[in-house]
Amino acid sequence: MTIHIGAKSGDIAPTVLMPGDPYRAKWAAETYLDTPRLVNDVRGMLGYTGTWHGNPVTIQGSGMGMASISIYANELIKDYNAQTLIRIGSCGAMQENIALRDVILGMTATSLSTPSRGIFKEINFAPCADYSLLAAAHDAARAKGITPHVGGIYSSDVFYDERPDLNAQLTRHGILGVEMEAAELYILAARYGRRALALLTVSDHLLTHATLTSSERETGFGNMVEIALAAAFPS
Repeated sequence: MTIHIGAKSGDIAPTVLMPGDPYRAKWAAETYLDTPRLVNDVRGMLGYTGTWHGNPVTIQGSGMGMASISIYANELIKDYNAQTLIRIGSCGAMQENIALRDVILGMTATSLSTPSRGIFKEINFAPCADYSLLAAAHDAARAKGITPHVGGIYSSDVFYDERPDLNAQLTRHGILGVEMEAAELYILAARYGRRALALLTVSDHLLTHATLTSSERETGFGNMVEIALAAAFPS
């Protein structure tokens, strides 16, 4: 048990999927895991552990933003010895060739700042995904008939962004989409020698201003869970 996770020793699996929304964690666990059981409800940030094809899996909400995911990822790694952490969430597309519902695999994660910035001082550390997870997720998506976009993403500190000039430069430099957590997750995985990947579904588009309804998001989220599980446990 930690400050923010009430799970007992042995309750957390080595593989953890991390949606931002705790109710999405509940839905994913009840939909895809065998015998899921609630292992955390501290502050309403739900976490469940069950099995997928016989493999133990935890699905733990992370909250919104890098400060929040830093808390949960730190405790999952340092106190529960989590080895593989896969963020499954939504993002806003930043390229014209990307459509709503498309899947993005974040190879790198650009940011203005992260909770780890103070450690690096003058160094601009370049956080990136674990290649084995990235490759396995790409293969799993293709096996489902989905062609994922693979490349750089942007982890923003703010949801209500008022920097169109910054967004324009990120788009100009090929950033695929914007979300709020991956950069810090990648940094923590690098620090502690763990595997991490951000697997995202496009829920809105910064250029066209198109957006999915909540019911349409659920379908895309299901694809992400299936791809993430297949990537974590490739056959």
